[in-house]
Amino acid sequence: MSVDRDKLLADLEEIVSNARERIASLKLVADLLRSCGGYRWVGLYDVDRAGRLVRNVVWSGPGAPEYPTFPVTKGLTGVAVADRRTVNVGDVASDPRYLTAFSTTRSEIIVPVFDSAREIVVGTIDVESETPDAFSKDAQEFLETCSNVICPLWQR
Repeated sequence: MSVDRDKLLADLEEIVSNARERIASLKLVADLLRSCGGYRWVGLYDVDRAGRLVRNVVWSGPGAPEYPTFPVTKGLTGVAVADRRTVNVGDVASDPRYLTAFSTTRSEIIVPVFDSAREIVVGTIDVESETPDAFSKDAQEFLETCSNVICPLWQR
């Protein structure tokens, strides 16, 4: 990730603190994460535990997600929600849990967004790359920090 991390975190905090309209704020977050991280695609999702569904709220990249809504038990997102942890797959072609969004995706990371008590996964950050093993441990930890900064956008 070739970005000034402190500036990115400050920008994310500003988006959260100035949020008036949730969707517009989340779109700013997705665009910022994508451009600063040099990622091909970033999506932000809501987790509807009662309805047992995951729904895309916004995305930034070359196209809409193939699965804008899917069961909470499916895909790498389902694993992240069930296990309450980040799922980082360096080769999606070798992981049968991967829900193909773009044929050119080689690696994907799903970062859970927790409620204010850090007990329930209320959303996810989904980042895809055309590069195998695109998400280092350092990049993963930084995206997890970003998740903590933006989680208030799920409590509105």
